Formats: sequence, C-alpha cells, structure tokens
Amino acid sequence: MLAGKKILIGITGSIAAYKAILLVRSLVKSGAEVRIVMTAAAADFVSPLVLSTLSKSTVLMDLSDEQTWANHVMLGRWADVMLIAPLSCNTLAKMANGQCDNLLLAVYLSATCPVVVAPAMDEDMWHHPATRNNLERIIGYGNKVIPVANGELASGLYGEGRMAEPEDIMQYLTYNVFREKTLEGQNVLVTAGPTYEPIDPVRFIGNHSSGKMGFALARALYQQGAAVHLVTGPTSQSVNCAHIKVTHVTTAKEMYEACVKDFSNTNIAVLSAAVADYRPAEVATEKIKKTAGELSLQLVKTDDVLKSLGSLKQPGQLLVGFALETENEMEFANQKLVAKNADLIILNSLRNKNAGFGIDTNQVTILDKQGVVFESDVKQKEEIAIDIVNTIIQKLYGEA
Repeated sequence: MLAGKKILIGITGSIAAYKAILLVRSLVKSGAEVRIVMTAAAADFVSPLVLSTLSKSTVLMDLSDEQTWANHVMLGRWADVMLIAPLSCNTLAKMANGQCDNLLLAVYLSATCPVVVAPAMDEDMWHHPATRNNLERIIGYGNKVIPVANGELASGLYGEGRMAEPEDIMQYLTYNVFREKTLEGQNVLVTAGPTYEPIDPVRFIGNHSSGKMGFALARALYQQGAAVHLVTGPTSQSVNCAHIKVTHVTTAKEMYEACVKDFSNTNIAVLSAAVADYRPAEVATEKIKKTAGELSLQLVKTDDVLKSLGSLKQPGQLLVGFALETENEMEFANQKLVAKNADLIILNSLRNKNAGFGIDTNQVTILDKQGVVFESDVKQKEEIAIDIVNTIIQKLYGEA
C-alpha cells in the first residue's frame, strides 16, 4: 500500500535512531522511494553509510558543503510525506518555535507535504509540561504525531516515551496519511476466522482457519476509505488499526446474530469466515470422560450466514461470499452463488498447496452470475485482499 510513495525521513539525535535502519529497509521493500535527511547528532547513533546503502540515495546532513547546496525547498516539495523518526525532545522544541539551525529544520519549515513525527524520549521528558506544550503547538501547525509506546527506555526505566516500532509507523502512514477515498461513505461488514462449536467445557468442533484472509480484507477495505466492521471468530490475528470496529465471537450462532444485526446498516458484506456447518445438538455441562465404549455425537445444522443475508439483501447492497472446495470447485461455487443470492463468490481450492488455511499466501477465482471476473496467481494474502477489493470496486462503480 506504500508502493510508489515518496517518503522523506528525518532522523534526529536519539538512541531510537537505530530503528531507522529497519524502517528504511521495510519502506524500500514495500516499494516506497525513500530519501533521508538527518541531524549531526543523529549520526552519533546510526551510520549515514548504512542508511544511504539501504535507501539507495545519498543521506543529507548539511545545508551546503564546498561543492554543493542541498535544496531544502525541493526536498519538501518532492515528498508525499515527511516523516521525522525519531523526533527528539530538542528538535521538537525547535519545531514548535520555528527555529532553523540545520538542514532537517530547513526542510521541515519549507515542506508543502504532510509532516508526521514519531517522538522518542525518556518518560519524564515526555510528560514535562514544556514537551506537552510543544506537542500541542506542532499539532496546531497541522503535523500528525504517532503515539509513543510504553516499554523499556534507554535510561533503564519502564514507561511512556518509547518510539513506535517500524511496523506500527508503516501502518500509521498507510491508514492516516495515504488512505484512499474510493469507498468513502460505504459501510462494510467483514467476517473472518473459524467458529468453535462446543462439545463440552473443554472440547469443540472447529476448523483450521487462521483469519488471515479476512483481516487482510478488513485492512484493504479500510484503506480504500470504507467504514469497516470486522466480526471474527477465535484467532490470533489483529487489524492494527483502531478505526476498524472489531466484534469477537466464538460460535456460528454468535457470528450469525452479529451479522444479521449489522446487515441493515451495511452497503457491502464480505463473508470470508469459515463458519461451522454443524454443531452438537447438546453440549455437556461437564467434561466428557473417556470410557471403554464409543462416543457418538448428534450434529445439527448451524444457521447459514451467507444464505440468510442473501435473503435479507436489498437493492444497493453487495454481498460477497467465499467457497472452499476440494472437488468440482467451479460447479459448487456457481451453485453457491445462485442458491445464496450472492453477487460475488471468492473460490479457494485446497488442491493448491500454496493456498488455504494457516499460510500467508492464497490463490482465488472470483465469480459472478456471468462467469469468472478475476483469477489471481499465488500471492501474499495482503495482495489477494487488494485484488478482491479492486474487483468489488469494479462491481460497484465499473458497470454503471
């Protein structure tokens, strides 16, 4: 989601400057174009040579040398965003008061792009009234501040002031700076993960779904501007975005009730959860003991979430279902599309070892009532999610 973005990183004098190495590497790996400007004090904590090698561009520190002049005005106009990470207490104070005694500050004061800062300092400095006042002032200037973390600090203390981790900074840029508006105004319901149907207090019927695909879809839909409500079964996944509403459920009944309750307020529903088709007719109140004889369970059907929403669907609502098949994939997917009144079916196949449960890659075929509308290669699930969302956008807006 950061591919092609021009990101100017400012690095100041803080022990947290070492994190810039991983941040730069991750941004470049994501496809972003990165340039770096740093203060002289920052060079005491991280090597300009390392950063230059990783960013594939010269690291700038001085307004001029004997041969050249660093055009600070053009740097601030080149970038899509200026990210100062780490932001030291000293540079924060200078930014708040409009001081300009180094290249980084000259670039900041002349930047026409959004400016985002990731502060890093000891807890007492972070909570000092002067620091709080300086933060309010730079926010008042239109800058965005990435929240600090709570953790071990360079002083040996434990508390607030720790710079956000590189992956959190990248998430912040994705969702707070580069969020698109294509789906702005659209309320989207996404389901993810498995459901667990209890047999007794310690056992359940479930499946191998990790929730990775559904969580990736929630993030991709939010990135396109939608308001997203994610209903998820038991999973270790997280969305890493406070603006995505998350409802945790365990059973198929709970997922059914959450989806039906929200569907009337939904424009788009994407049901990627692996909901159990059957549940035990009775749940034992105590753990079932192992005996010499066999144990038989009577199973009854669970509520069909996709079919129920299909029966409730009104004009203007878009319903997307998932199908995981082991044989006759296209035939069964087409049957599901029609029988459950869906607009799109995302077909997965367990025949491909690089697709399916618990792994980071997937391969899908997307069908509507006219036939196949998209077929992907094997890709990371985050990339597959973008493909699915682009297909949804085409379905909404491309056929008018």
